[in-house]
Amino acid sequence: MKQPTVLYVEDNQYNRKIVRQLLSRTSYRLMEAVDGETGLAMIRQERPDLVLMDVQLPNMSGLEVTRALRNDSATADIPIIMVTSFALSGDDQKALAAGASAYLAKPYSPRELLALVRKFVPEG
Repeated sequence: MKQPTVLYVEDNQYNRKIVRQLLSRTSYRLMEAVDGETGLAMIRQERPDLVLMDVQLPNMSGLEVTRALRNDSATADIPIIMVTSFALSGDDQKALAAGASAYLAKPYSPRELLALVRKFVPEG
């Protein structure tokens, strides 16, 4: 059975480190992208099992990347969890309207994030 892959698209180094540490104790393989354009290219090339997507990203927002993925039949079914610190009223609706599978506001508990990842992609 292949190792499930998670791609984290996040420009903040500290946030990436937290997720890296969290997933290092699991069977998930983590890939990282630091901006929306790189994330979109990596998703199209690597076809991860799940994407963790920040909303505020350089070059292309997480919402734009999510819409692009949903409009492409090759990537339309990849689960996307939007993770954002800009949890304003209505942001969750915007994320879900763009095609996100789930929405998680920062700060979140690592246990909460891991449970959400496992909900969409069980460990190998």
